Amino acid sequence: MVEWWVVFLEQQRQLVPPQLQNKRQSERRRKIRTHKCAFRVSWSTWQREATFGSMVILPRPLLACFALLCVFSVDVSQAADESPAAPASKKDGAPAYPQDIKVDVDVVYLPGDRKEKLDVYHPLGVAAGQLAPAVLYFHGGGFNDGDKAKDREKSICSELARAGFLAVSANYKLRKMQGQVTWPRNIHDCKLALRWLRDNAARLGVDPNRIGVMGCSAGGSIATLLAYTQASDGLEPPEADHTTPPRVACVVDFYGPIDLMTFHDMKMFAKTREEAPELYRQASALGYVDKSDPPTLIVHGLSDETVNVEQSEKLAAKLEEAGVPHELITIPYAPHNFDLRPLQRDLRPFVLEFFKKHLSAASATPAS
Repeated sequence: MVEWWVVFLEQQRQLVPPQLQNKRQSERRRKIRTHKCAFRVSWSTWQREATFGSMVILPRPLLACFALLCVFSVDVSQAADESPAAPASKKDGAPAYPQDIKVDVDVVYLPGDRKEKLDVYHPLGVAAGQLAPAVLYFHGGGFNDGDKAKDREKSICSELARAGFLAVSANYKLRKMQGQVTWPRNIHDCKLALRWLRDNAARLGVDPNRIGVMGCSAGGSIATLLAYTQASDGLEPPEADHTTPPRVACVVDFYGPIDLMTFHDMKMFAKTREEAPELYRQASALGYVDKSDPPTLIVHGLSDETVNVEQSEKLAAKLEEAGVPHELITIPYAPHNFDLRPLQRDLRPFVLEFFKKHLSAASATPAS
């Protein structure tokens, strides 16, 4: 049975004189040639197609829908073919922890009922009875965001563990609401993580004299603060015991803000630089550099629009002035927020060799 609206449309078409029909068809062809098939999104758009030679040009909305359908079909077919299914993550939507590495997840390291925890990645290739070097890692996120178990953090800590280092990825206090002050609680947490690693070194099979620190973005700022500050600088956590704070053997800073006086206003203070310049100076690792600081590796992308490369250049110049062994690696076209394997360059040879050199048994000095 023919639908009534098909019969109606055919009747309406027949009422138009042939001369007018030819005129309308000529006008349509002219518009197609003039506007390069820039069809309007209408019912007629979906009924017709314009053909030039052997190439068929379809309206953009139809092409977009077709592309989405293709992508969805590929994803579904790939997911159906995967057997067995990929291991589930601790959190929905997040990648799973590596299957070739033993990872202790959500280990308590802070006193009280704090939600911030840490993950411990146990090293591969360490002989029985042999103590391993360790790297304490801190995530980025502008002191307001981030997590110990995001893609970048898992990738970096996994690479460290596969290279024979025990890697610890720690969460710390973050600003989560307007007006909330998280400094210096955040640096106190990170210093407590370092004390926890030193105090648990024997149980973890770690040499307490061979501990390095590393961080990305805000985590790089934290890592350098841990490496350059001493008890006399007034940043030790109030709940820490009276033992001498541990000293790290080396530090790796990935694109961290080092001089907050030339950075932007930080929400963790709930005050601007004009209102509280002393807080910004206190949280700037640049002001603590001296000749006793450990060897430092700095990595920064030249296309970083979040933390300008000048921050890392300032740190390199200050370390040079103080006579501290250091190296600055700049990566052309690299943006902010990359791990050890950005598209522009594989950084594993540089970072892993740096840690192997400065965390070797021969280079170890007694821990504080």
